[in-house]
Amino acid sequence: MPKIAYLLTGLLLALVVGCTAVNLPSVTDEPTNARLPGKIIWHDLITDTPAATEKFYSELFGWEFESIGFGFGPIARANYKLIRHNGRLIGGMIDQKQLDTDADISQWVVLMSTDDIDRAVGVLTDEGGTVFTPPTMLADRGRIAVVADPQGALFALLETKDGDPVDREPAINDFLWHEVWADDVPKAAAFYRRLAGFDLEEEAVADDSTYRLLSRDGVPRVGLLTMPVEDLAPLWSTYIRVEDPAAITARVEALGGRVLLPVQERDLGGQVALIAGPSGAGFAIQTWQPQEDERGTEERNRGERS
Repeated sequence: MPKIAYLLTGLLLALVVGCTAVNLPSVTDEPTNARLPGKIIWHDLITDTPAATEKFYSELFGWEFESIGFGFGPIARANYKLIRHNGRLIGGMIDQKQLDTDADISQWVVLMSTDDIDRAVGVLTDEGGTVFTPPTMLADRGRIAVVADPQGALFALLETKDGDPVDREPAINDFLWHEVWADDVPKAAAFYRRLAGFDLEEEAVADDSTYRLLSRDGVPRVGLLTMPVEDLAPLWSTYIRVEDPAAITARVEALGGRVLLPVQERDLGGQVALIAGPSGAGFAIQTWQPQEDERGTEERNRGERS
């Protein structure tokens, strides 16, 4: 496991321990009382430049940031902000500077739904994954475990207390899709199929490569592909849906971010670019439009359902 993953895990562990006195809210404003195993239902951003990061995402995507407070004691605020898009909860932001660490890292961390976190953690352990934080209760949010898959890709499992967000059309400037960039895709596919009960689909794309899609109950949830960047450890990659990638990337540097990969056509469809925020947390932006099959039913051209 790369050093950065250990450092990030320490930060997440500190968050979990530090928030036991805080009632972290549910990932939905209204209880759904239903879980969708395998779905990415939350996104946490760790940043060492919280003010600049908030400005970056607010101005680039129109996101809103909301502080949450302790219900008691002398400290008025928790080290956590909720992120909303058009008023709807989509994630959270952690101020790394308030944690007991000198590490300078920033990263988006995805949380995958599970309906039995103890079973999921057991599967992950059996398959050679790493459990950094065992299942831990975070009040209204539910039970969370910070883990890495057998190849080292860091993510978290969440068994929600009040249910998961319902499936919906990904809005512009909202989370669109998630992929695992792995060194060994077949092994990654076998692991995640056992972990979350996914079905596997394979589709040939350009240059004789294959894109693997993990679905559950007929709904695409996760993409798998061979690591496309040299000297980068396996990871989860997050995509945000946009209308005009060129217009977005043109504003990135002025807002303190960096364009890691300029806008280009993707073999799988749509235009894509890679961006890093002010503290270095990377993510992708992509265009996407629903397509209709021969029966006239709407479906996703790459399963991009958040």
